[in-house]
Amino acid sequence: MSGDINNSVVAELDFRRLRVQVDDAGVCVATIDNPPINLFDRDLFLDMSAFAEAAAADDSVRVVVLRSETDGFFIAHFDVSLIVKMPADEPAVRDDELKAFHVMVEHFRTMPKPTICEVAGRVGGGGGELAASCDMRFGAIDQTILCQMEVPLGILPGGSGTQRLPSLVGRGRALEIVLGGDDIDAVTLEKWGWLNRALPGDELRGFVDRLSARLASFPPEAIALAKASTLVPDGDRTPGLLEEAFLFQQTLRNDSAQERMRNFLERGGQTVEGESRVGALGAELG
Repeated sequence: MSGDINNSVVAELDFRRLRVQVDDAGVCVATIDNPPINLFDRDLFLDMSAFAEAAAADDSVRVVVLRSETDGFFIAHFDVSLIVKMPADEPAVRDDELKAFHVMVEHFRTMPKPTICEVAGRVGGGGGELAASCDMRFGAIDQTILCQMEVPLGILPGGSGTQRLPSLVGRGRALEIVLGGDDIDAVTLEKWGWLNRALPGDELRGFVDRLSARLASFPPEAIALAKASTLVPDGDRTPGLLEEAFLFQQTLRNDSAQERMRNFLERGGQTVEGESRVGALGAELG
């Protein structure tokens, strides 16, 4: 599913779970299309990885916007049924290179063009980590909810969450989000700095469209260099991401994590009903 824009490489790619369009101004909109909850499953992950790499290199793209048309959800967490299948028999080892998920989110963080998330619904787990890796996040009051639900499952946010959240909201609030594993509403997310703005639901799309068109009208060289300058204080994120990956692998070696993840799936995780109360569901897994 892709758009058809002349000279746009990313618009010519075939995706299973994304609908991609690039307008004449260079605004590239990728609409996540993986109902019923936009689960970050294998297909969506492969699409998002290919999209991120292509959009970063595509000179016709000046601004990237991620949005969803799936009612109530932006992107849910990574597929737990895949996580429980990850190797856990051998001791965890530190890798020298970033894992594929880390590579993907780093593309969104570092590409030389603005990346914007229109978060009109629930977001959490790997979806929250992707959104936190983008440059800007805009949400809808009474619709946007963040839940980093990993710790209640016995694991940790292993897709950059432990590295992104302290920079966005401060260490104390990051720990409340990560360790609490509960729902955080849009008004609180705006106050804490995770959302740039929390807008009425009927104003969100128009605001994002106007902002992205405005950014696309400015010199791309100035945009790229200004964004690069804001990345300087962060320094090299690779060491932290490698350590996060190692610690995530350690959690998978715990019997309690395996039990809690299976319990999560059995109690309705990854269904609309279960994901609509995922914060409360996490508290029931013990």
